[in-house]
Amino acid sequence: MTDPSVYRQLGLSDEEYRRIEQLLGREPTPTELAMFSVEWSEHCGYPRSRRKLSLLPREGKAKVIVGGDCGGIEIARGLAVLFKVESHNHPSQVEPKQGAATGVGGILRDIFTTGARPIALLNSLRFGELSDPRARYLFRGVVDGIQFYGNCLGVPTVGGEVMFHSSYRGNCLVNVMCIGLADVGKLIEARARGPGNSVMYLGASTGRDGIGGCSVLASHELSQELAKRPSVQIGDPFAEKCLLEACLEAIASGAIVAMKDMGAAGLTCSSAEMAAEGGVGMELDLSLVPRREAGMEPWELMMSESQERMLAVVQKGREKEVEDIFRKWGLNAVVLGRVTDDGLLRLTDGGRPAAELNAEHLAGAPSYVMEEAEPSWLKEAQALDINSLPAPEDLGAALLQLLSSPNIASKKWVYEQYDHMVQTSTVVLPGSDAAVLRVKGVGAIHELPLSGIAAAMDGNGRYCLLDPYLGAQIAVAEAARNVACSGAEPVAITDCLNFGNPEKPDRFWQFARCVEGIAEACRALRLAVVSGNVSFYNEGAEGPIAPTPIIGAVGLLKDVQRRCTAGFKRPGEIIILLGRTLAELGASEYLKVLHGLEKGRPPRLDLKLEAAVQACCLEAISNGWVSSAHDCSDGGLGVALAESCILGGIGASVELPGALQAHEWLFSESQSRIVLSVPPGNVNRVLGVAEKHGVEASALGKVEGTILQAQLGGKQVFSLAIQEMAKVYDEAIESIIE
Repeated sequence: MTDPSVYRQLGLSDEEYRRIEQLLGREPTPTELAMFSVEWSEHCGYPRSRRKLSLLPREGKAKVIVGGDCGGIEIARGLAVLFKVESHNHPSQVEPKQGAATGVGGILRDIFTTGARPIALLNSLRFGELSDPRARYLFRGVVDGIQFYGNCLGVPTVGGEVMFHSSYRGNCLVNVMCIGLADVGKLIEARARGPGNSVMYLGASTGRDGIGGCSVLASHELSQELAKRPSVQIGDPFAEKCLLEACLEAIASGAIVAMKDMGAAGLTCSSAEMAAEGGVGMELDLSLVPRREAGMEPWELMMSESQERMLAVVQKGREKEVEDIFRKWGLNAVVLGRVTDDGLLRLTDGGRPAAELNAEHLAGAPSYVMEEAEPSWLKEAQALDINSLPAPEDLGAALLQLLSSPNIASKKWVYEQYDHMVQTSTVVLPGSDAAVLRVKGVGAIHELPLSGIAAAMDGNGRYCLLDPYLGAQIAVAEAARNVACSGAEPVAITDCLNFGNPEKPDRFWQFARCVEGIAEACRALRLAVVSGNVSFYNEGAEGPIAPTPIIGAVGLLKDVQRRCTAGFKRPGEIIILLGRTLAELGASEYLKVLHGLEKGRPPRLDLKLEAAVQACCLEAISNGWVSSAHDCSDGGLGVALAESCILGGIGASVELPGALQAHEWLFSESQSRIVLSVPPGNVNRVLGVAEKHGVEASALGKVEGTILQAQLGGKQVFSLAIQEMAKVYDEAIESIIE
């Protein structure tokens, strides 16, 4: 009889172990037990989140394309853009450089294993407050890992976002998104087919690094970080570059039937899920697995998460063809076994039986109905009497304080370490609302009706902490709005859902409300959710992270020459604000920075208005009437105006209209607002488009000089030199880190 301590150490409950015995009709072998433990983990099998994820809409404005481990949309006849975001949170908290580096490697493999060529990376990062030495260590290490892997591989890191909050001190978040292009007709699935076809191991050799890495680390609360260090995988970007080219060449040859990355849960996940998806079985001889270390046991080979490896089903008789391609790139290519028709996964080790189990049983993790309970502290946290707080006496000084907040300040220190120009497709660089990529060399083949792709990532843990349903909706709206500000129409999203321990009812309640919010926002904005990831158990000794759904949005530009950026362009242009401003200071960066409070409710969101504001902005940009467009979000209108001045190197004079107080005008984070700069001759055209869409629009002032100044009721409320704002904004993070 199996000692309960054995399977409990692997993360299996007593009930799950009993279920395994029932499915097998006997006690599991050590290898089988290890396989069930990783494949039934939350990171692989989604047993606690699957029911809620079914709420997310899979259809939207564009035709959805499903790849092996990712999804995307058809952007032209026969041409698809595939994209996905994945987390590598726990490994990065334990070993930041390798954790982040292998996170990049893993998401790249999810894209090119389908036959798509990766063209861009983005990342969304969360750390504790930078005043904490541990947070600074993790921040430096993660950024180093991302630049190391992406730069070596030759895929540009073109955008993303970084935020800091005390809840991430014990569990940083590293979410990485990859975008790829592929011919629809050449995409392959991760579905094993054809009994008699060969199953081939492709790529780097297997070692003990990463055993239980993602699947185990991401399925338990993180504690005793140093003790878990051996579970973090080690990445080799040069091997990954060779693997990328070899895989794409082999797929193009037509010899590959199916392929899957050996990512989380390694050979267990790739073999079981490919077989189950195809309704077939596999026979594999583990003694043939290429390895870096002697004496590895079968369970170690099946659990190892060593990087840069693929499992492929290859047409019978074409094994040598595939082997030659991979040998040319200096990589292993070994036939481990064959596809069978009985649905069983049979593993031997040099003739000795190691495992024999039904692939569908292994890949079919149980699905649980989780207990939900609203946190007891929430209503008190939402209660806030804004009027009891004094307004800043010096609004210029208040704006400088916000510009120096690491959550708002320039992230140059981060993105200047990334190569964002490799492949020469990047036409809007990091620092604007969204990255823009030129789609090159395919127009004649695919009758391409567009010339660009835009992408952005967004999420606000503070909003979601205080109202998870609304906060998640805002994350979707802001990601789409950032894409719209570039001149691209948002068409689909991917998500990475980062939460605490789902077995605690208050944490799962946050998750459930966030998923419901995402689903509702996507339906309202007609955005398909094409792929995604759930990361639970993000908590340490000090408690859980703030619930943090990260949204990666992708949009399409018909004419990349008419793209827009955030910086003001020319003196004399008129500044127009789309959308309405309300006195909404709850959960704001202003409240945190100026008053040290994280309370209140996030700003309201009218999804119909959001859709109208985005449509208005897109129409104005596509007609060539707009010189700049900038989303108004964290820090409010004051920060948006300051950023447009700093990025454009030119000042502005504005008159704040209406009945709000000056600090409410400047720092409210009301949603569905965009700051435009428009040549004088186009002002009436833009206002006419706003009226057509039912969007409130007001001319605030003009672009001019070297100072940002604002008036309210004819009285100046602040005046700041662009040079002074730029110094604070550009140097805030570097001054803390260096």
